Amino acid sequence: MKISTTAFRSIAVSALIGTAALSAHADLKIPFDWTSSNSVQKFPLEVLQSFDLLYVEVNPKGNATALGDIAEGTSNKASFSFPVTQIVIGNKLNIAAGSAVGSALELRRANDDGVYIGFTLANFKLDYVNKKVIADVTPIGGTSTNMAIYTFNVATPLALKYKFPLTVTGHEVLDKLALTPDAKAVFTSALDLPAFALFALDLDYGTLTQDISTNIRKPKLASNKPYVAQ
Repeated sequence: MKISTTAFRSIAVSALIGTAALSAHADLKIPFDWTSSNSVQKFPLEVLQSFDLLYVEVNPKGNATALGDIAEGTSNKASFSFPVTQIVIGNKLNIAAGSAVGSALELRRANDDGVYIGFTLANFKLDYVNKKVIADVTPIGGTSTNMAIYTFNVATPLALKYKFPLTVTGHEVLDKLALTPDAKAVFTSALDLPAFALFALDLDYGTLTQDISTNIRKPKLASNKPYVAQ
């Protein structure tokens, strides 16, 4: 039996305004790929400069899109948008997690032989309980591993606003994105970082801004399947 978009929208609105009683005892997963909801990562200037130091390219893949901002004197886009595909309502009627399945960022550079090396981050998940960003990490020519890539701080807590009859919007900012030890190991190995570039692993990797809306996404996403790095 198929549930209509309107029905999903009604369920989502009910859950988000705290009336979803069925979530009182178990997490409630709500598909959100049909909504106009996005997560935007913005890299700070210092990180963009460190990418340029080794000619690292940052390329959006899957559902991800690069926004138009380029910091002066750098070559990569500063911001990338990922459509939110699922939220999880926890047993306290809080948002426990959010996902951007199907979106990816490829970080690569050419080595001394002109061969591209690097890795892809894909299928992002925000774990609000442990304050971590989780993703599938795939080195070029390697095997995918699901791991925590960032820790974060909640700078602007999610504030939900309800507009009669079926619209909920929300805005949130997470900052102080810091690479986890596992992510640092991937950056170092997959990009073959020389010693002089290791300082970049301890930089602040910017912000994640979530703008949530139960308005219908137009146009629809081409795919809500997990992104698989080539």
